[in-house]
Amino acid sequence: MRRTCPVLGVLGVVLFFLCAFTPLPNLLSRHLGVPSRIEPAGAIVVLAASVDQTGELERESLRRTVRGIILQRTGLAPLLVLLGPARDGGPSEAEVRADLARRFGVQPEAILTEATAWTTRDEASRVRALLRPRGVRRILLVTNSQHMLRAEALFERAGFEVLPVTADDLSDTVDSPEGRLELTRIVVQEFLALVYYRVAGYL
Repeated sequence: MRRTCPVLGVLGVVLFFLCAFTPLPNLLSRHLGVPSRIEPAGAIVVLAASVDQTGELERESLRRTVRGIILQRTGLAPLLVLLGPARDGGPSEAEVRADLARRFGVQPEAILTEATAWTTRDEASRVRALLRPRGVRRILLVTNSQHMLRAEALFERAGFEVLPVTADDLSDTVDSPEGRLELTRIVVQEFLALVYYRVAGYL
């Protein structure tokens, strides 16, 4: 142990510097990324991110929502599906997003909401139940770049033809030590989720 602990300490320091002060997290993030394919579809599906208990969308959720609204307003799909549950007793993310979409001119009849799914796998299942009766098979799927690989696979497994649309690509924009450390956390989290989903047979 007396030999192992110093080695682990040195490795930890080296890993910290690699993640904070080199492009390594950006390269790993780019490896996870999926390029956008923006074409007409039957619906736009905006995956959940987070909302606080006062009803304020977190930054990532706002990015995804605005991306979905713009796609719908430009006529790429007649339906806008907004997802996201409530947290800590506040309003659901889906309803907050729907209110924002209406304010930006999306017609109420074009908006569908789903506020019960807590995982990406649940979202794929709930969206299938929403869209299959409407005959929708082709969707524009909106999420962040790091999440898209897993999300696309899950929605394809649910029977959809998926056109991926990334709301952001942090691999090209993050260049500060703090941003790279946050990007490392996102990449590691998504990598572990991919491993878990494959082992569990979800992908």
